[in-house]
Amino acid sequence: MTRLAGDLGGEDGTDPKEFHAKPWNTPKQAGRKALQLCAQVRDALHQALAGCGDPVLQALTVASVEPAPHTGRLLVVLSAPDAAREPVEASVSRAAGFLRTEVAAAICRRHAPEVVFEVL
Repeated sequence: MTRLAGDLGGEDGTDPKEFHAKPWNTPKQAGRKALQLCAQVRDALHQALAGCGDPVLQALTVASVEPAPHTGRLLVVLSAPDAAREPVEASVSRAAGFLRTEVAAAICRRHAPEVVFEVL
């Protein structure tokens, strides 16, 4: 390193992308309102899944709801007890529109968030 530079500084040998990174480009943590929205969506989905006519959907539980990457899109993690994953994912994808409608009716927002489902 000393052959490449006359004087070594604190930033020598570091990634220039880190040096020039802007604070507004860093991922933000979910604030109080985002967490409140996630809790409302979790409760609405819990009730909507319990009220579905499909027994596969009735057996699902909502493990978590998180902003992904912001509150315009929410990642919903569902857990299925002792079931094959493919039929559960097919049932969830068929009912995705209904579930989003139930979420939109339960929360007070101008635009309903996009809901992305992941089955464990």
